[in-house]
Amino acid sequence: MAGGFGGGFPGGHRDGGRGSRGFAMGPRGFDDDFGAGFGGGRGGGRGPGGGGRRRRVMDQSELQIVLLELIAETPRHGYDLIREIESMTNGEYAPSPGVVYPALTYMEEAGLIAAVQEDGARKSFAVTEEGKARVAQDASKAEAIRKRLVALGDVRGRLDPAPVRRALHALRTAVIDRLSQDGADRDLVLAIADTLDEATRTVERLEAGAQAKGTGQ
Repeated sequence: MAGGFGGGFPGGHRDGGRGSRGFAMGPRGFDDDFGAGFGGGRGGGRGPGGGGRRRRVMDQSELQIVLLELIAETPRHGYDLIREIESMTNGEYAPSPGVVYPALTYMEEAGLIAAVQEDGARKSFAVTEEGKARVAQDASKAEAIRKRLVALGDVRGRLDPAPVRRALHALRTAVIDRLSQDGADRDLVLAIADTLDEATRTVERLEAGAQAKGTGQ
């Protein structure tokens, strides 16, 4: 098979994210999406960053390079490949079955891998001689992609936003509850806005390691 991966490959890639859902109710005019989507969903945006669609982790050809290299290490089935990639990224990214299995079919038809056994309902694949040659050809590309996947997991480990999501949720709840109470008026709205503005300025002044410095750790 001449050329690189990806030509005519029927699959796609999983690059969407599931952000948090905004409040369904709240004072009229209040941003229902306040804080929504901070750290999205698996494979799309669970790690640090905002919600919505994020940059793709791998394109079609890169996914196939990684899959082929993993199969060259030891025969694997699709679910095992998904788990292995997820492990590389510390749980930050896992390709969907809807892209992995078409990629395996494509590589099998191209003669790069071959089914070796049935593991229950799962078909395992081993690399062929042609596949071994392709692995050697793409070795440097595979190493670069692996480093990128590992780095993605490292970032998530350092910047897990779970405490920030919790604090944002608590803040949003407090603001909505306070503005929903009887007697809420324009002065209260302005007072809350001033408080939030001051919190924003405080966050902007923070430096890395601020908690450790403040607690003497």
